[in-house]
Amino acid sequence: MAETFAEKILACSAGLPTVRPEQILEVSPDVVLSHDNTAAIIRIFRTTGAERVKHPERLAIVLDHAVPAPTTRHAQNHAETRHFVADQGVDHFYDVGRGICHQVVCEEGLIRPGALVLGADSHTTHCGALGAFGAGIGRSEAAVIWATGKLWLKVPHSIRITFTGLLNAWVTTKDVALHVIGCLGADHGNYASVELHGPALESWSMDSRFVLPNMMAEMGVKNCCILPDETVRAWLSRRIQDLPADAGAAFLPDPGAHYQADHTFDVSSIEPQIARPHQVDNVVPLSEAAGKRVHQAFVGTCTGGRLEDLILAAEVLRGNRVSPGSRLLIVPASSHVLVEAMRLGIIETLLEAGAVLGTPGCGPCMGNHLGVPAPGEVTLSAANRNFRGRMGTPDSEIYLASPAVVAASAVAGEITHPAAVVSGRA
Repeated sequence: MAETFAEKILACSAGLPTVRPEQILEVSPDVVLSHDNTAAIIRIFRTTGAERVKHPERLAIVLDHAVPAPTTRHAQNHAETRHFVADQGVDHFYDVGRGICHQVVCEEGLIRPGALVLGADSHTTHCGALGAFGAGIGRSEAAVIWATGKLWLKVPHSIRITFTGLLNAWVTTKDVALHVIGCLGADHGNYASVELHGPALESWSMDSRFVLPNMMAEMGVKNCCILPDETVRAWLSRRIQDLPADAGAAFLPDPGAHYQADHTFDVSSIEPQIARPHQVDNVVPLSEAAGKRVHQAFVGTCTGGRLEDLILAAEVLRGNRVSPGSRLLIVPASSHVLVEAMRLGIIETLLEAGAVLGTPGCGPCMGNHLGVPAPGEVTLSAANRNFRGRMGTPDSEIYLASPAVVAASAVAGEITHPAAVVSGRA
């Protein structure tokens, strides 16, 4: 029977020859991810009766959501987590400042093609950029895996999305992701496994690729993958010494595999995109949102805080200044990104333009840390969510865009095409 990517990985994890959509399996994840919510998972874990984590070597725990701790409660959660990882022998622990969990576990070489990664965070789909099955789970589910090493999982139906063409100037994969979600709707992928295909992918770097599986969480998917190719293997070979030359090849979908839906997008027809409040699928071309006043601009998160994102922002900002009355927050996705950006002089360019630099981590994204907007203010963000109150203030508006558009709009003080800022500087 011809199988999709997801069906092959889940069959392997369950120890079965084949599986079918809607089938309930007992799987054994290769990586179990959590972050600041680890303290809450610990409390649930203790109610299971288990005293020791079944497979501590499979746990990856990253403190990233509120770092450094902004309140005593956050500090206590961090302290409980540090004690737990030491007591349980969890080696893959990354403390405050290392970066965002999704970025960190990929940088650390913990994610391999064909791996089953279950994380107590909805954007665990991020790992699909490396040819893994990455899916978000709840805290109770994470606690069960800690105790037993296993979890029930339903096999999702699969959707295929094919990308053709070449990106135009100042158009990024963030724009592609917003365009897809805007066209298909925020519920189109509910509990589906999305496979990304097509010749357009071949020219996209890993920094560019990570955006797509991450953003597909906003379309409701269970997981999203980019099939492992030479770009993936080259990126991972610098982080994993024993990576097989054909890593992930066994999980490539078969010809004739069944897809619940099949879509094709010509990326050469896409201009920069804007998601307007308060839904991520409320997407329009930038030309329809241009001129909207921007009080706060934010470049960062697991969607928009990688090195190429900062380079792109710096390219726009070089020789420019953030507009009076606006502010630009920059939060690198990881300490590795920060160090490399410093080495290249990118951070200097950003600061000279008037940007404010934050600790590697999630920053303002979820509204419980720095960068909370005032009531009535508009934030233009390179993050992945814009629902009401996401950044901590219900009476404010969040627009989503690429890092290039965010940087340009910080200079102009309103939503603006990067080309206008760069040409004006010249």
